[in-house]
Amino acid sequence: MRVEQPHLRRSAPLPPQRQSEAEQPFVIIVDDDAAVREGLSELILSAGFQPVCFSSTCELLNADVLDSSGCLILDVRMPGASGLDLQRHLTQTGNAKPIIFLTGHGDIPMTVQAMKAGAVDFLTKPVRDQTLLDAVMAAVAMDAARRAASAVVKRNIERFETLTPREREVLHQVARGRLNKQIAFDLGISEVTVKLHRGNVMRKMEAASIGELIRAWETLPAPMRGTGAN
Repeated sequence: MRVEQPHLRRSAPLPPQRQSEAEQPFVIIVDDDAAVREGLSELILSAGFQPVCFSSTCELLNADVLDSSGCLILDVRMPGASGLDLQRHLTQTGNAKPIIFLTGHGDIPMTVQAMKAGAVDFLTKPVRDQTLLDAVMAAVAMDAARRAASAVVKRNIERFETLTPREREVLHQVARGRLNKQIAFDLGISEVTVKLHRGNVMRKMEAASIGELIRAWETLPAPMRGTGAN
């Protein structure tokens, strides 16, 4: 079935509980045209993803689904807040969920605006099934990569927070490329004590090498890296 000639069928209902990360990603469809929602829903199901349909951005924002894995397919012009309005809202609230725009009313300035704001693609109706599915695949892959990176950052922050103030100072100095004797001089402690703290840092950060430790350090938020012990 092609999106430009949707076959009406019952939309997939929103599950009562959010799916876990190990389950299929959600493809969230927001379009005020019921026929388009039905057609997109069937296409997304055929590709092995879980579609969730909404008729407006307001309806979507009132649902507990935006934190799930996956991507968004948005119409641009809808009653109330537009797809571009929703994109701006998600950007402002720090939700970097990948967005595919699918509209019958697109123009070049609108396309440029959407793409500059981070849209994965800007497609016009009618659209070929494969073109849309390719965009969905790319968007889901981007979301998976972003979530994996966020999980690494979260894990390293949790490990960093187990360090004592002195261990954080030592880690900060190690990340600067300072030698043990230089760190000892800077901190006013013995080189043996530096080695002890450094070993504790490696163990708590679960780093098998200095290179791995530095990579973990570089994933930490800038304020953590800039303050050292704080």
